[in-house]
Amino acid sequence: WAAALFAALGLLSACSAAPNAIPYMQGGTTLQNMHKVGVGKIKHVVFIVQENRSFDNLFQGYPGADTQSYGYIHSGQKVNLTPVSLSAFYVIDHSAHSMFAACNGLGKIPGTKCRMNGFDKELTFNGPRGVQYPQYVYAPHNETKPYFDMAHQWVLADRMFQSHLDESFVSHQYVIAAQADRAVDLPYGGYGTWGCGAGPSAMVATLTQKRKYGPYEPPCFDYQTLGDELDKAHLTWRFYASSYGSQQSGAGAYWSGYQAVKHIYYGPDWKNDVISPNWKFITDVRAGKLANMTWITPVCDDSDHVNCPNGYGPSWVTALVNTVGKSRFWDSTAIFIMWDDWGGTYDHVPPPYEDYDGLGFRVPLLIISPYAHQNYVSHVQYETGSVLRFVEDLFGLGQLAASDTRANNPAIDCFDFSRKPRDFVKITAPLPPRFFMHQYPDDYWAPDYE
Repeated sequence: WAAALFAALGLLSACSAAPNAIPYMQGGTTLQNMHKVGVGKIKHVVFIVQENRSFDNLFQGYPGADTQSYGYIHSGQKVNLTPVSLSAFYVIDHSAHSMFAACNGLGKIPGTKCRMNGFDKELTFNGPRGVQYPQYVYAPHNETKPYFDMAHQWVLADRMFQSHLDESFVSHQYVIAAQADRAVDLPYGGYGTWGCGAGPSAMVATLTQKRKYGPYEPPCFDYQTLGDELDKAHLTWRFYASSYGSQQSGAGAYWSGYQAVKHIYYGPDWKNDVISPNWKFITDVRAGKLANMTWITPVCDDSDHVNCPNGYGPSWVTALVNTVGKSRFWDSTAIFIMWDDWGGTYDHVPPPYEDYDGLGFRVPLLIISPYAHQNYVSHVQYETGSVLRFVEDLFGLGQLAASDTRANNPAIDCFDFSRKPRDFVKITAPLPPRFFMHQYPDDYWAPDYE
């Protein structure tokens, strides 16, 4: 038994750089299960966070996935989903209040036992011409083809839900910390920014255990994040985002979650590990630099957000994926692509009730790796915290909050680490990587940033 144990430890050391071998042994991942979560095979995780699309909206009609081409409004009328371009410029409210309205549930707790027939009660502004119900739409297939091609080559999860109920300020806390300290909806007041730099007058609402609006709190938290756990384990991390706090920061800077974590924002990690502009990810990887854990958030035009113009999202994501795929890091990387919330767009699958803050509506999740199954649609329930759980189990880290503790790890069914890594297949998109490296600054300020 001792010989086998030391042989296993030696194998792990051989597969990893020396500083990375010890943290694998610190968490709850047993030696028997290490091969199942990618230890020794995956050394880099890339988490690409896009914006504001439901599963029915973005992957409508994907073969083998659970989609529905129609919905019902609160009166009971059947409504066929209408194709509307990713570049369409309009607003749908997707606060917690809108989630409760869209759910139109029968439970005593708001947002539970959803009938999924109240999306027409979400407030809209400047909806597409000729579209009666701008919530009941889907993205045209000619625009989402790069996403469909990725799903065909790797994994698409159709039971992926938001860990939280509402919009992007909270969701971007969940992607780094698996919680948001009860915060709900968007911060207001202060200097118009989302986080610690907004000043003492900035506030954000909270949500009670019964899903009622509670007292306000500053949008500047001090809980532990995945970055903190990685630091303690001597593992590297980077968060690539639009430049924060500059005259040209634009809407994309709102999607930089670490600005709301006090000890990160005022500490050395803000300078060392939060990188802007976000396209530096491309040049870093080309230069042979990829952290153990990477987050990438978009600028507005590249985000797929309903209220952002131009619709460059599929090309942006393709540029990131192809950059990794053509690099020396491909054989040791897992890429997760998630849309952070539903953005007000219709979905027909009722979200399960887990706690006061979740689950929210269904969103897409793509999983790309040389060890990911090919053309596989996962029907296992996942949530935002599942991506964090994958990283935690991979690197032997502990859980941060309720979301990543309860979340299923996508290693359950989306990977096969027993086989040799598959060769990368290049994805084709309308715009090349150089477009984003020379893209004009993200100085567009939408009237609805979330």
